[in-house]
Amino acid sequence: MDIEVADAPDRKRYEARTGGEVAGFAAYQTTHELAVFTHTEVDPAYEGQGVGGALIRGALDDVRRRGLAVLPVCPFVKGWIQRHPEYSDLVYQSKTSIPRED
Repeated sequence: MDIEVADAPDRKRYEARTGGEVAGFAAYQTTHELAVFTHTEVDPAYEGQGVGGALIRGALDDVRRRGLAVLPVCPFVKGWIQRHPEYSDLVYQSKTSIPRED
């Protein structure tokens, strides 16, 4: 199956398409430095065919190209990144505060 992944910024989501049909999407919110993935869905007709993985890989590749960090709120995205450590560098790391010594 040929899967195309593209950003649909007007809908705030990445879409996976095959044969002109939307097979799945990953919804997001962005800031100037961060892409927050909130929800992922794959059409039941396409489940188990690699659509979800192709969708997240394509979305994360685009986020990397744009120089953004990722906050994976969506359990699917979070789990996918855990299984693909080559994308773990994209995960947002909050900066911890260190007390000043005065």
